[in-house]
Amino acid sequence: EARAHDVHAVGLSGLITPSLDEMVHVASEMTRRGMNLPLLIGGATTSKVHTAVKIAPAYANPVVYVVDASRAVGVAQKLLSDTHREGYAAEIAEEYEQIRVRRAARPSNARHVPYADAVANRLQVDFATEPPPRPAHPGLFTEARMDLASLAAVIDWTPFFQTWELAGGYPRILQDPVVGAQARELYDDARRMLDRIIAEEWLTAQAVWGIFPAQSVGDDIEVYTGEGRDRVAHVLYTLRQQNDKRGTSPNFALADFVAPRGTPDWIGAFCVTAGHGVAERARAFEAQHDDYNAILLKSLADRLAEAYAEHLHRTVRTDTWGYAAQEALSVEDLIAERYQGIRPAPGYPACPDHTEKRTIWAMLDVERAIGVSLTESCAMLPAASVSGLHLAHPQSRYFGVGKLMADQVDAYAARKKWQPGEARRALAPNLAEGV
Repeated sequence: EARAHDVHAVGLSGLITPSLDEMVHVASEMTRRGMNLPLLIGGATTSKVHTAVKIAPAYANPVVYVVDASRAVGVAQKLLSDTHREGYAAEIAEEYEQIRVRRAARPSNARHVPYADAVANRLQVDFATEPPPRPAHPGLFTEARMDLASLAAVIDWTPFFQTWELAGGYPRILQDPVVGAQARELYDDARRMLDRIIAEEWLTAQAVWGIFPAQSVGDDIEVYTGEGRDRVAHVLYTLRQQNDKRGTSPNFALADFVAPRGTPDWIGAFCVTAGHGVAERARAFEAQHDDYNAILLKSLADRLAEAYAEHLHRTVRTDTWGYAAQEALSVEDLIAERYQGIRPAPGYPACPDHTEKRTIWAMLDVERAIGVSLTESCAMLPAASVSGLHLAHPQSRYFGVGKLMADQVDAYAARKKWQPGEARRALAPNLAEGV
């Protein structure tokens, strides 16, 4: 496409972690094809270090990390200038070389243990003393239209400001001596647009979720077709921490929070979206050259989707699963996660493999139920969507898998019937040095 349209530069924006490996592939392809266009790198999952260490070495022409879309114009001007390009490119190349040298010389403080040792140091849950809560309403559920005003009431506004690169927690940020005025102006604009989104029904919010019989088998979770647990419908594959805990702390995997065979247990899965209607409305703003309101709409849709995931989790705890039927938490308590149970999402620290979304899609028939699809790299469309699992045991907690060694990556590939290279691509951000 770059050649077909005779472009002056190529820009890559990474939304989810598989983008990182794909960017290296694109840079390598540009080298193979003999291209000499500048390559700009940006997006939520990227960084200057990753650009310098992984992407730039794959392409001999200028590769520049752009921290924010607003900086792209200035970077492009320098790269396309006859008088500034050479000097700017040399400056960037020198900076990235220094990053690589520092990275290579940095001593590794992290110590890892063999996968077998990590498994032996798993969390030991006494499921006889703390039996898994039996769901009040197991099965599959959908919600065709959620009230947007109810979601707006539980929005966590702090990540909204982070999206706009305004640092500080809400509501304190509104009085911040440095960014307070800008934050208040943005917040007022957001509230006005949110009122219109609700009153004029710009967006449609939908959900599908379910609770299914399940048991842990090693580091994985089998999901069954019925309470007899004699037929496996799906398998959720989990990863285990391999860092050396040097003490009594266990090496966690999500499978630790699900009872092994012999003790009946269950697992929940969900997908929510507030993204239906976003693309059309955003295109209307962009047709009027109003990028500000197009971006504002997308960021509000993201916040509504996250609020929906929080709202649904409360519904599951208090009604569908019902293990916390008497729960009475404030919005602040919900944001601070002061409740029993977790909702880990593929692509996040406890389960970094995005491809596990495909199993959730199969469990819930997500695309048919609420019209949310997966791209080939498992990004969700519409983007203002959230998916994940519901785990109910009192000892379940969030954690980060961290860096993985070759022995676990190979074992994971074998369990998923992947080639080792597939596992390394899917888990690239989590691979330890040399894996």
